[in-house]
Amino acid sequence: MKNTLKKAGQILTGAAAAVTILAGRAMATINDYENPAQAGAEAARGNGMPADLVGVDGVFTKITNTVLYAVGIISVVMLIIGGIRYVISGGDSKKVTDAKNTIMYAIIGLIIAILAYAIVNFVITAVGGEATV
Repeated sequence: MKNTLKKAGQILTGAAAAVTILAGRAMATINDYENPAQAGAEAARGNGMPADLVGVDGVFTKITNTVLYAVGIISVVMLIIGGIRYVISGGDSKKVTDAKNTIMYAIIGLIIAILAYAIVNFVITAVGGEATV
């Protein structure tokens, strides 16, 4: 009796799973769009949101450009701070060394930001988008 109930439960579970899968397929074919996942993504995107991941108006391009601009701005600010520290060091060798290190690392950060911008644009162009020059 116990085995019979167990088998009946398994059959009922299998039948419910089959009905669920078939209902999902039926709903997918009823949809007018060729790709239901794309239709869901289109419905979830708000007005004015970019449709592409890469390209001039792509999400990836906007995020990377924003981050690179922020890094560039921080590098320039640190360059200015290093210059001010160098001017007001008063000849103290430790302060002069610290100011020179600040300037050097700010210049390195600025160079990295410029190179990263160039690399991102190169990769986006290679993937098929347009450069953001």
